[in-house]
Amino acid sequence: MILGRVVGTVVATQKHDKYEGSKLLLVQPLNLSGDDDGDELVAVDSVGAGAGETVLVVQEGRSTSMVMGTDLAPANAAIVGIVDQVDLHD
Repeated sequence: MILGRVVGTVVATQKHDKYEGSKLLLVQPLNLSGDDDGDELVAVDSVGAGAGETVLVVQEGRSTSMVMGTDLAPANAAIVGIVDQVDLHD
């Protein structure tokens, strides 16, 4: 599971049937300090996330399929939570 920030949307007029009704978002991975950490990725939104929000993303095939409600979803990333706060302790 990774932290990320929603930085955009992906619009596809034609897509696989398993994506029907799903929103695709562009997510910038973050490190624990909130700084950018790697390249952006496309994730299926399962929680209604919006631009600028910090989110939790799973990048495992089985977890992503479960979020989409199917065993055969062709996706490798899904947003599973919206983060309100991150507290780091020494």
